[in-house]
Amino acid sequence: MEEKLTEHGRSLAAPVIFILVFSLHFVSKYLEFHKKKKGSMSELDVQLRAEIRQLLKEASSLMQPSTFVQAAKLRRMAAAKEKELAKNEEMHDKDMKLSFGTYEKLLTISKVLTYVVLILWFWKIPITTISDQLVQPFGKLLSWRSGAYLKDNVVVGIILWLIVSTRVSRFICRKVLE
Repeated sequence: MEEKLTEHGRSLAAPVIFILVFSLHFVSKYLEFHKKKKGSMSELDVQLRAEIRQLLKEASSLMQPSTFVQAAKLRRMAAAKEKELAKNEEMHDKDMKLSFGTYEKLLTISKVLTYVVLILWFWKIPITTISDQLVQPFGKLLSWRSGAYLKDNVVVGIILWLIVSTRVSRFICRKVLE
């Protein structure tokens, strides 16, 4: 049995699982990055904001009783432009949801299915082994539900490996896509 576990400890299961989890997180962060990039203001939005700012600045400069009508007219024009800007932003958000929403849902479903399949496939099977000296006080915790114990080695199970892979891949993706 020890020979089987040593052979299994040298298998490629751990790196393959890590690469799979990393690729799922990378695609997720990539979609999020492009969604933010496309979600930035368009030229029309920038122009409308500048016009609104200019109209409100002109209206605030007209504080005399004789120019009250002109100031009110400028404020109404600014309000109309703000409504137009809100309408443009709403349309843009709707387009973004339609274009990226299906991909995000599909990616979430594939993540869940991948994790469930990996857990069912590697349940009670050791993913990798670590020297007991490296993780001295946490050896039993790390080998929880892995199905076996080795002399002088700690066996890492699928649940812990998925947790570690997820945390590391999120960290790497955050650093790479910033």
